Amino acid sequence: MGKQRGRVRRHSRRQLLRTAGIGVAGVLGGCLSSAQSPNPVSILSAGSLQYALENGLKPTVDVPLRIESHGSATVARLIDEGQRDPDIVAVADTALFDAPLSPPWYSAFASNAVVLAYNPDTSGGQRMEEAGAERWYVPLVDDAVSLGRTDPDQDPLGYRTLFVLELASRYYDDAPDLRAVVPTREQRYPETGLLSQFETGSIDAAFAYRNMAVERGYDYVSLPNRIDLSDRRYADEWYSTTAYELPSGQRVEGGPIEYGATIRTDAESVRSVFERLTTGAYLDDTGFVLGDRFPRFDGDVPGTVSTTTTED
Repeated sequence: MGKQRGRVRRHSRRQLLRTAGIGVAGVLGGCLSSAQSPNPVSILSAGSLQYALENGLKPTVDVPLRIESHGSATVARLIDEGQRDPDIVAVADTALFDAPLSPPWYSAFASNAVVLAYNPDTSGGQRMEEAGAERWYVPLVDDAVSLGRTDPDQDPLGYRTLFVLELASRYYDDAPDLRAVVPTREQRYPETGLLSQFETGSIDAAFAYRNMAVERGYDYVSLPNRIDLSDRRYADEWYSTTAYELPSGQRVEGGPIEYGATIRTDAESVRSVFERLTTGAYLDDTGFVLGDRFPRFDGDVPGTVSTTTTED
C-alpha cells in the first residue's frame, strides 16, 4: 500500500488561554421556538469549539454570547434529557443529528484532523518527537509516554481516537493491534481540559484535534490522512470499517470529521450569530479544516435562514 508520509509540526509554546464560557439556557421543551431570542444568545457546543467561539467568534458579532462547552455526546444528552435548551447547538459529529438530537435541519460547516500533540519539555514528549510521524505508536506501545485522550462515551474525539488506533494498526506494517494495546481508563480527560494537562505535567502527549493544538501553540505529530479522518476520499473504503457503540446503543461508524450546527430559537439575533458561526474566517484562523463543500445544509432549512456563504 502506498503511504503518505506524515510530518511533525513545531509551534512556539505560549501560555494557554483559559476560557470559561459557562452559561445555561432555560430548560424549555421543543426544537424550534418562534419566541423572542433571549439576550445574550446561548450556544451549547463541542469542547473543541470552545476556544474558537470564545476568542474567534465572540469578538466578531454584535450581540453578547453565552457559551457552554462539553463533549458532543454530552451536549446531545443534555438537550435530549431536557437539561439544556440553547439557541444554537454545535457538535463535532453530524451523526449526533441523526440521533439523539434529530433536528429538522442542520449545517455541516467544518472538518478537522486527529493529531498527536506532545510536550517536548518532558522525557516522554521527547520520545514522541524522536519517534516522529512514522513511528509515533512505538513509545505508546512501550508505555514510554503518559498519554491523554477523551472519553469515547462523552465526545466524538474519544471514539475517533479509537478509530485512528485501529486504522493505524492496518496502515503500519509492523504495528500491533493498537486499539487493544494502547487505551487505558486512566488516560481519559474531559475534552475541554485535555491539553491543559500539559501545563500540570500530568501527560506527555494527547490525541487531539488539529485546531486544539494549533490554537494553543502545542507541538504535534501530523498523521497520514488515511488515518487522521480528514480526507473524504477514504470515507467508504477505509474510515467506515471502524465503529463504536455509545452507551445509548447508537453505533457510530468511522468517517471524515464533520462539525454541524443548528438553530433552536427563531430570532434575528440568533440567525445572525449562526451565520457567522458557520461561515466565519475565525474557523480557518483557529486551525479547522475548511473546503468548498462547507457550509452544507441538510434537511428542511427554514426560509429565514441564509444558506449563502459570507466573508468576515
